Amino acid sequence: MTARRSEVSAQLDDEIWKRELTEVASLIRTRQISSAELTHATLHRIDKLDGGLKSHAFVMTDSAVEAARAADAELARGHWRGVLHGVPIGVKDLCYTADAPTGAGTVIHREFRSSYDATVVARLRAAGAVITGKLAMTEGAYLAYHPSLPAPVNPWDPATWAGVSSSGCAVATAAGLCFGSIGSDTGGSIRFPTSMCGVTGIKPTWGRVSRHGIVELAASFDHVGPIARSAVDAAVLLSAIAGFDVGDPTSSRTPVPDYAADLALSRVPRAGVDRSQLSGFDDDTTSMMAQVVSTLEGIGWPVVEVTLPALDRMVDVFATMRGVETAIAHAETYPARADEYGPVLRGLLDNARKLSAVEYQGLITRRQECTEALQRVFTDVDLVLLPSAGLASPTVAGMRMLGVDSVLSAALAGPTAPLNVTGNPAICLPAGVTSRGTPLGVQFVGRHFAEQFLVQCGHAFQQATRFHRRRPQL
Repeated sequence: MTARRSEVSAQLDDEIWKRELTEVASLIRTRQISSAELTHATLHRIDKLDGGLKSHAFVMTDSAVEAARAADAELARGHWRGVLHGVPIGVKDLCYTADAPTGAGTVIHREFRSSYDATVVARLRAAGAVITGKLAMTEGAYLAYHPSLPAPVNPWDPATWAGVSSSGCAVATAAGLCFGSIGSDTGGSIRFPTSMCGVTGIKPTWGRVSRHGIVELAASFDHVGPIARSAVDAAVLLSAIAGFDVGDPTSSRTPVPDYAADLALSRVPRAGVDRSQLSGFDDDTTSMMAQVVSTLEGIGWPVVEVTLPALDRMVDVFATMRGVETAIAHAETYPARADEYGPVLRGLLDNARKLSAVEYQGLITRRQECTEALQRVFTDVDLVLLPSAGLASPTVAGMRMLGVDSVLSAALAGPTAPLNVTGNPAICLPAGVTSRGTPLGVQFVGRHFAEQFLVQCGHAFQQATRFHRRRPQL
């Protein structure tokens, strides 16, 4: 390693890793640091820390170094692709990559190599991003890790749960092992990890981001979205990956704005909160939500009472329908290779295969009713406030039965899974701290395709708070 590279690696460990995506992008564009230097330093940090954090399923060293050199060469010729040009980014290990395996948290597929990139990966590369690795996840993006694979470790506290599914994304982003990442969310899998790890995430409107080349958990509930340090960073990533894709016929043709171009609110948002349902959450969560309301009122936003559809009933609909769609996604390997599955995912698939078509049709009707009931709420407010998880910063030990204990699973997903039922977008923001110093998060929920408005609201909140600027001490 050259003296210059050693200096940059030391600087990254000391300071640069703490910066936001947009901040390091500016350093690259102004030639204060090269993509190659930043990428080498990021890979060095992964090598140094990820043995303990376990956020990566596969580190893409060779292709990352090659992409960084190409980014620098383009910049030297005067060609700048945009904010992501030369920035190290991670992707969840359910995104197909032609230059790395895609295991999706399973042992069945851990050696699988696609012949093509997922659309979101292709769009990141086209925007100039340097893909540094495939980030670890639960088995098949469900609730538990395969028993033979390691679970990512929360960088704030090893005894604190890091979330499910997109946990590797949130751990790597929080710990400075990338400057942003792409995750997926079927019932809370972007929002749980971002809340637990103190970073920002966006679950877009269903169909806003292509699912082509994304390993399915449950097709009509799966959302793909960004995890980053701030609302602005997440907006940059969403702008790069959003939009219609002929490879995914369920993707929307609704025009995609530059989500980070205009961060100023054109009107004062009117926020809604259902205090009757919030009262059922734990003390840390209710205290955090009260502080969020106080903060918003302090910057002049009216916060009014609304009545949301019963969250627990929406979770019931979600849980059963999700299971059926997961069984469809695994039809080629389950039950034929059942002995290679972990017990939690196997249990979901066994139960789902018992549901009748008549029962499923009834659930479709209930889903439509829930969706319409939530849309009516937005006739009176611009956004709805909900916690990012039904349990505030639980311990690893306290979550050992997740996916087995249905009461625990339902409690966790109470404020998140309903939005996978309806497809509404949400931005998850760091919004509090427990007594042991671990993060808490809030969701701003919006109308369909209101992502730009949610980014503006999230940015305004982050200008009034400092939670997103906190960094774990590693």
